Formats: sequence, C-alpha cells, structure tokens
Amino acid sequence: MSKVVTFGEIMLRLEPEGYLRFLQTQKYGASFGGAEANVAVSLANFGVETSFVTKLPENDIGTACVNQLRSYGIDVSNILRGGPRMGIYFLEKGAAQRPSKVIYDRAGSSISLACKNEFDWEKIFKDAAWFHITGITPALSDSCAEICLEACKTAKKMGITISCDLNFRKKLWTKEKANEVLSKICEYVDICISNEEDSAEIFNIKSKNTDINSGKLNGEGYIEVSQKLVNQFGFKKVAFTLRTSKSASENLWSGMLYEEGKAYFGREYDIQIVDRVGSGDSFAAGLIYSLLKGADAQWAIDFAVAAGCLKHSIEGDFNCVSVPEVESLAKGNQSGRVQR
Repeated sequence: MSKVVTFGEIMLRLEPEGYLRFLQTQKYGASFGGAEANVAVSLANFGVETSFVTKLPENDIGTACVNQLRSYGIDVSNILRGGPRMGIYFLEKGAAQRPSKVIYDRAGSSISLACKNEFDWEKIFKDAAWFHITGITPALSDSCAEICLEACKTAKKMGITISCDLNFRKKLWTKEKANEVLSKICEYVDICISNEEDSAEIFNIKSKNTDINSGKLNGEGYIEVSQKLVNQFGFKKVAFTLRTSKSASENLWSGMLYEEGKAYFGREYDIQIVDRVGSGDSFAAGLIYSLLKGADAQWAIDFAVAAGCLKHSIEGDFNCVSVPEVESLAKGNQSGRVQR
C-alpha cells in the first residue's frame, strides 16, 4: 500500500478532568490533536505508510509533539521547525443536553505564519499515492490557503489522489471567505468529505427536510447534495458523515458514499459518547484506508462508519483502534462484550 501525506495544524489540547466546566476546573490534562494529524495517526494504526506535514516551534513542546507522532510510526521528516508558537485548543466536554465547547488559542501559530516557499511539495510527495487536507488549514491564514492550493496543484500534476474534508469552522473564518477559498481548492479534489452541515454552510447546498439543531436528519437528501457537488466541482466521490444528535451524550451515527450516480449507506450506530472529537477524522481515515485497499463502495463506507463509531469511545483526538477491531464492528459485532 502506497504512502499517504496529510498537511495541517496539530495543536496542544487542554481539557478539564471528566465533565468539569472551564469555570470549575483547577487543572487541565494535555495531549495533542488536529484534524489532519488525527487522520495520519489512524492510518498509521491501520498499517499505512503515512507522512504528516506541518510547522512547529523549535522548543520542547514542539519536540514532544513530534516525538508522539513518531511513536505511532508516522514519517515526521517533512515537519518544519521554527516560528513563535504552537496552537492550543481548550475542550470542555458536554453531557446530556449541555453541548461541548471549544475555545481556540491558535492565532499567530507557527503553521499559520508559514510561507509557500518553505514547502517543497514535489519532494514531499515522492512515492505518495494520496494527499489529504481539510478546510481547517486554509482558514488559518491567507498564506496557509496559498500553501494548500499550491500543494493540491502539485499533487494533481503528479497524479496523486486528493481528498478534502470540508470541516467548516465558523470561529476561524466566514462562510463567504470559506466559499471563496475552498471553491478554488476543490477544483483539484477527487474525493470530498463532509458532515451534515458543511456543504450548506460553505456552498449553500442543503439537504431537504434536515434540521441539524432539532436532530432531524434526512439521509436521502444528501444524495441530491452529492450530485450537486459533483456537478459543481467534478468530484469522483463524495462522502458524508450522518449524525443525529439526541444529546451531547447520545448520537445516532452513520455515513454515505456517493460515486458514479449511486449512493451507499453505512450501518447506523446508537452511540453513548466518551469523546466525539476526531470522529470525523476517523471516518475520513477509514474511507481512505478502504479505498486504498481497493474495497468496493459498500465496504468502504461500512468500514469508515465503523472506524468513526469506535472513536467516540476513546479519549483524546487520536483513534487508537486496529483494522481487525474496525472490521469486526463493520461486520455486525457491536455487543461490546468482554474479550477474554
């Protein structure tokens, strides 16, 4: 299986213990996380040769982050060092009807200040078969948007498959700016990945009879959304995570893959949530892995949905599961019985 390259920001994740609120806690647990790094970790755990590209400060926190990525078997040789700081995000876990809350402290991070000429993409993409980005990275700064576009142009020229998880973050940029930037990037994308809201927020392409806030989700409506995205950008495939939120603690979780005019739906799981951050990235990694393995569309979406499902049971950004664990769930073993 050939190499996958991902590019984006990895941050220091700080969170109160358990379900304490920011206003209650007196100490924070620390770990690392970020969308594209989360995908890289999942793929490495699946046995895929993976390279993560970013820029981190030349200090002990940056080195600790690099060391942790290396511990998962990820190629860190293309991580640049320098710049003022590492981005931080604070996470307050929600429960029942109280939603989770994220506060960003990432302005002026090393990657957001990086310049286009710092990255030799032809060298980075040597022996690569797949390049993955998200809509988060170009939201960080105009220079990051330029870097993402340049990377996609080079990957396309080199015949590398490109996937993009739209991942709209309203705390980072406006819908109008996202539309302007991602419309240019999506011209080069082969596989578009989205959640229930992203296509509506960025491109104003909506699923009929869906209301995210009330928990009403019309999965069939995403077939039409997918076709419109294909018509607009020429994507080869479009994948959606489909989440019905009963509360912050309980969700219904599924997904859809659309290709060549046909939609394939994954199994729906009723999830009791431990930590949902990174579940979409785990879905993306599951999809990339299964498609690289040559899986048919139905198994690809089944595997991706199962991978995302399992992430909800794991603390932290990274999805520490194996291929056999995902395959077991995808094949219907969801009892959760103790394995002895």
